[in-house]
Amino acid sequence: MARSVTTQRKAINTTIAWAIGLLIFFPILWTILTSFKTEAQAINDPPLFLFFDWTTENYTTVMERSNYGRFLWNSIFIAGGSTILGIMIAIPAAWSMAFVPSPRTKDILLWMLSTKMLPAVGVLYPIYLLFIKMGLLDSVVGLTIVLMLINLPIIVWMLYTYFREIPVEILEASRMDGAGLKSEILYVLTPMALPGIASTMLLNFILAWNEAFWTLNLTAAKAAPLTAFIASYSSPEGLFYAKLSAASTMAIAPILILGWFSQKQLVRGLTFGAVK
Repeated sequence: MARSVTTQRKAINTTIAWAIGLLIFFPILWTILTSFKTEAQAINDPPLFLFFDWTTENYTTVMERSNYGRFLWNSIFIAGGSTILGIMIAIPAAWSMAFVPSPRTKDILLWMLSTKMLPAVGVLYPIYLLFIKMGLLDSVVGLTIVLMLINLPIIVWMLYTYFREIPVEILEASRMDGAGLKSEILYVLTPMALPGIASTMLLNFILAWNEAFWTLNLTAAKAAPLTAFIASYSSPEGLFYAKLSAASTMAIAPILILGWFSQKQLVRGLTFGAVK
């Protein structure tokens, strides 16, 4: 029998959940509010929360100074391209590890995960030289490939976890019905693992969208995404907090909208295969 929960307990749990949610969201809220302040109000002591002279001057200045559309398109192409390319590589890899494991499968998975422990600056120099030799420096294609390779271990691990929850008997039945390897992956495995694939794609898209180290070191002007757009408002003259907040708000707005429309699919994917 299910354990009964009192109304008071529900109210306490709800209050705690809202408090934690607001605490996590507060930095984003503060950035949005600061973007509507003047530079003097942004550094006011004590800080001004709601009662200040609201202005959109910072957004006007940012739009006049920078080509926001170009930065936005670069971010969409790089994050979307690295996500799609990573999924195309990770699905066959995760399928082989989940359904045709070898004695070294666990070792390979641990090795892939261990690559995430390597500091990015440790491989910056060789990758930078490779990019110069191959003509990929400050190119959208080169940055897309790098971000895909960086996030590939996470994609493979997540898909491997979801695929392991699928009964192997279903795939065996499809083979008995004459399905080849391609048909098995495309028409049997992929639809069943769609929630997991969707949540994996969303997580990888967010990671690529927020990546700053590689975008700042491997781009200059042509392939610069929104992370470089934000960094351009940190100059030797100092930090322009109001304009920096406006640029940050413009950069996070698309990902907030994406998260809002994808939350149901994400929750569904993350709970896929949970213990019933």
